[in-house]
Amino acid sequence: MATKKKTSSGSTRKAKKTVKKKMKRTMHEYKHGELKSGRSGKKVKSRKQAVAIGLSEARRAGANIPKKKGSKRKGTKRKSSKKT
Repeated sequence: MATKKKTSSGSTRKAKKTVKKKMKRTMHEYKHGELKSGRSGKKVKSRKQAVAIGLSEARRAGANIPKKKGSKRKGTKRKSSKKT
């Protein structure tokens, strides 16, 4: 029995196809000034924001996309008050 071929990120071919389709549509809308963000409906101005919207739509469509790797905050830093 044939097994599904997985890529290095853990996504299947179908998921990659979904991502490609959603990103293509999103970037097209961005380039033509038609892409809106959220409920407010403001026009998207940055390319990074357009990419984030495309990935978000792909995730909602069922694509298994890992979240962006970033630095984890351990907590808020508090200034220690010196009493002199």
